[in-house]
Amino acid sequence: MSVEVNNESGSVVDEKALADLGRFVLDALRIDPLADVSVLLVDADTMAALHQQWMDLPGPTDVMAFPMDTADGPAERHDPSAPPGTDAHPGEAMLGDVVLCPTVAADQASSAGHSTEAELHLLCTHGILHLLGYDHGEPDEEREMFELQARLVNEWARLTKRGPIRAPLPGTAGEIRDSAGGPRR
Repeated sequence: MSVEVNNESGSVVDEKALADLGRFVLDALRIDPLADVSVLLVDADTMAALHQQWMDLPGPTDVMAFPMDTADGPAERHDPSAPPGTDAHPGEAMLGDVVLCPTVAADQASSAGHSTEAELHLLCTHGILHLLGYDHGEPDEEREMFELQARLVNEWARLTKRGPIRAPLPGTAGEIRDSAGGPRR
């Protein structure tokens, strides 16, 4: 399994930690070791251009995920409970690209109450989950994705002895709460 990280953002980022996190997420979800992911860090202008081109939305965003299509069409949602080697687990394949913007991540980190590195780790995990077919367009999907995301980043932080990562969790009445129980601003 390969997680390739390319930093074209101009920001200082621990690229090895992002690659290690990517491998940790894929291993935790029992994704075939031959599957590959690319992580690209870009500046705000580049992210704004991608956001406009692909989402038709102005301004930079924090993370974008570009899943690769399988030979049979778009990748179906990953099932972490399926045994390795079944159709639910991509085999030797390029899962896709995760694009992160450290500048936006730094702004969000301040609001979230954790480091920029923690925010980048959260966003990278979020992007990888999108590559595996997770989404948050519906309340049930959001709950499932954000709970899995929180579990993964909290386990990563614990194993690597990194500072806390305040992962957002769905709250009540549309409120987003973080994994430490507080409101996510």
